[in-house]
Amino acid sequence: MPARTYTLHFDPKLSKNPNGNDVRDGLSAAVLTGDNLWLCCDERTTLECLRRTGPRTFGQHCSYKLSELVDLPEKATEEIDLEGMGEAENYLWVLGSHSIKRKNAKPEEPNIAKQINRLTKIEVAPNRCLLARIPLVRNPTSGDYELCKTAKHPTASGQKLRAAQLRVDKHGTNELLKVLAKDPHIGPALKVPAKDNGLDIEGLAASPDGRLFLGLRGPVLHGWAIVLEIRPEEYKKGKLRLGELEGGGHKLYKKHFLDLRGMGIRELRQQGTDLLVLAGPTMDLDGSIAIYRWPDALFQAHDSLTPADQLERLLDVPHLPHLDRAEGMALLSEQEMLVVFDKPAPARKPRPHTALANSYQLPNRLYSGLAHQGGSHSAVNPHLCIHH
Repeated sequence: MPARTYTLHFDPKLSKNPNGNDVRDGLSAAVLTGDNLWLCCDERTTLECLRRTGPRTFGQHCSYKLSELVDLPEKATEEIDLEGMGEAENYLWVLGSHSIKRKNAKPEEPNIAKQINRLTKIEVAPNRCLLARIPLVRNPTSGDYELCKTAKHPTASGQKLRAAQLRVDKHGTNELLKVLAKDPHIGPALKVPAKDNGLDIEGLAASPDGRLFLGLRGPVLHGWAIVLEIRPEEYKKGKLRLGELEGGGHKLYKKHFLDLRGMGIRELRQQGTDLLVLAGPTMDLDGSIAIYRWPDALFQAHDSLTPADQLERLLDVPHLPHLDRAEGMALLSEQEMLVVFDKPAPARKPRPHTALANSYQLPNRLYSGLAHQGGSHSAVNPHLCIHH
């Protein structure tokens, strides 16, 4: 079935950042809550919210400054490289890429030696190491979902929702990076820039039982993509730490390897007990972009290895050379997935401050039961794993 087109309208006063970059040119993640579509741009320090204004349109753009909701280790104007969002249990989770970056050469410049030397320059950007949750509550008057630093729990009397995050130090590291530095698979990639197959976290799915699934665009190891499973817990006001998980090779995380035919992970979305995976090239090149279903991903009791024949390749997402890179997915219903694009082609920008997104019908699940490496249902309460 061909893709359907959705129109996203951005407020002209909010659509450009101080550097002149337009939010529609760098959409990197999307989440739908009620009639509100949450978007982030990988070159901004804000979260964008649009409201459904028609059958296939979103508008009434509002923007939230992350510096007013969480603590950023750098000044608020430094980009966070936001790549992932997930929603569960009255919180919106946000994720930076956790990557380091290499300066690019400018071949049009006359000083070739200088440009070659630029390729030796590697930068650490502490804001990129953000992993945080922000209270997400519904305004009973407007019906819109809103972000707050603190809020009353909507259903648990006397309880409070509070923004919290993994602490990032001045050197640009947090607890997750510290434990991964000793990991035999991922540790070596922490010193490699994202565009060189280094660590680059781009996918995020949040389960109602408190677990997060982080999809790595890189590294891809001999064709195997990696999903990290963690369970952050609050231990101080506004502070998170990694809670212990049973069954993994490390007490604070589990590793899941997926054969995505050499592709890395651009986004994750939970659907029931499955994870939907947006996969694409790990490095800065053109290649296939596809959506997979990882059946019973939430029931992986141990570190796991899932071969290609245990994954359902649902559909391929078309793109143009160097343009229309599918980066974010939002479930509009159990059968429809909205996809937003980084570096959109001119045809996706028919008018100023407007972008076109695509939605795709999701095929029915091919098989039921646990995936190949799934383990026992007792590892997870299935009633906690239903998308809402």
